[in-house]
Amino acid sequence: MLDAGTKAQLKAYLDRISQPVEIVASVDDSKASGDLLSLLKDVSDSSSLVTVIESREDNHRKPSFSINKPSENHGPRFAGIPMGHEFTSLILALLQVGGYPPKVEQAVLQQIRDLDGDFEFEIYISLTCHNCPDVVQALNLMAVQNPRIRTTMIDGSLFQDEVKERQIMAVPTVFLNGTEFGQGRMSLEEILAKIDTSGVEREAKKIAAKEPFDVLIVGGGPAGAAAAVYAARKGIRTGIASERFGGQVLDTLGIENFISIKETEGPKFALALEEHVRTYDVDIMNLQRAAALVPGDGYVELKLESGASLKSRTVIISTGARWRNINVPGEHEYKNKGVAYCPHCDGPLFKGKRVAVIGGGNSGVEAAIDLAGIVGHVTLVEFDTKLRADEVLQRKLRSLANVEVVLNAQTTEITGDQQKVNGLVYKDRSTGEVRQVPLEGVFVQIGLVPNTDWLKGTVELSRHGEIVVDDRGQTSVPGVFAAGDATTVPFKQIIIAAGDGAKAALGAFDHLIRTPAPAPQVERSLEAVA
Repeated sequence: MLDAGTKAQLKAYLDRISQPVEIVASVDDSKASGDLLSLLKDVSDSSSLVTVIESREDNHRKPSFSINKPSENHGPRFAGIPMGHEFTSLILALLQVGGYPPKVEQAVLQQIRDLDGDFEFEIYISLTCHNCPDVVQALNLMAVQNPRIRTTMIDGSLFQDEVKERQIMAVPTVFLNGTEFGQGRMSLEEILAKIDTSGVEREAKKIAAKEPFDVLIVGGGPAGAAAAVYAARKGIRTGIASERFGGQVLDTLGIENFISIKETEGPKFALALEEHVRTYDVDIMNLQRAAALVPGDGYVELKLESGASLKSRTVIISTGARWRNINVPGEHEYKNKGVAYCPHCDGPLFKGKRVAVIGGGNSGVEAAIDLAGIVGHVTLVEFDTKLRADEVLQRKLRSLANVEVVLNAQTTEITGDQQKVNGLVYKDRSTGEVRQVPLEGVFVQIGLVPNTDWLKGTVELSRHGEIVVDDRGQTSVPGVFAAGDATTVPFKQIIIAAGDGAKAALGAFDHLIRTPAPAPQVERSLEAVA
């Protein structure tokens, strides 16, 4: 199953385990079961501490397997063959069951162990989904730490009857005790916050008790991370309040234009950002959504949706942007029931089916090209009279036999049968004729909208909702700076956002040294750079 190079890497990882690991495989006579046993043999051959036990009598999904300590049975289960993006999930589960400590704060591990209740998680994934491993790995870790938590990764392509019965049209989709728990990327902290509400309250109290910052950054994407590094290197009290560290980068599959890094994937890049920031004295407050900004005399107050608030002498807003909705009937109703925004993640769920892509820019054309290799037919709908994507992408698109391009078309509705999407309605803008396209999926790819709704009436915004900044990143409010995709700076690129973050941090520091400190604790934090 594994090539020689991968086997060597696997052996190097499994040399880190310190206690026996028992893999119990539930199999039948299918080819998939044979492939799974081949993979598990490669695993057991890589470590003398790993034993594989074959079972044909149990009632588990076939093929599947669980990873446990001997005499235990609550370890992570994989229903399918965890290759592709999920191979890392397999390795981490083996390491953690085998005694290798996870890279998670002890307070979080203790929170998991203290959870009161029985939790049965099922995670439906596709092996091409780059968002799925984070969820699988978080839940696997929880199962290793707490015997009352059980988790099963389920490859939707192997268990299509379940996917159809449960009407799963987006991955990852998580069920808890038989009821849908969530969809899309979720971090360990986000999962804990949903099932341990007392933990959210405890965190809000801790945040509310924090001393004022010199620089407080709102948002943890490339702009926020760069701002944090540059601010912390000045020796001033620096904090980040972020809804999810990494921001939109977490939803980006391939990154090939960040200078000095030939190619990487968004989740890996986001992890590298966080690891870099953590090498400095930065107070990272994750899972904190901003609610309001209140300028004051000497300090700016940031109110959070949790009810807590923070104060800082300067603030850098780097809240980024989100996928733009088309805002037509049916979009909200059928989100994750046929309406999707990530072709890489959800494309495999539409294998052999008819789908539409809305948007003729680079993202839309790239999505159509990717989907054409998976689905039965793609209809690309573009509002303009021509595509706006790069010519090289358009040439590739035109070469695909199962792609139809509809120009000068306004999408007016996404239709469904109350359970899932069954069509798209558009108006021909040249003739006014209304047409309906029968299909099973709609991928929306029409650009981004800045995450600035919470700032209306506080700082100056452009007509597009972007934060107006000057050449130093300064907003219309003294002491409040902004950087990245949420601002009026053109060309929304990762490398530009990172540069903007650095510039805003330098601008904030310049503001600090030219403004009298309002409180002794801020003066003390500036002594290091005086």
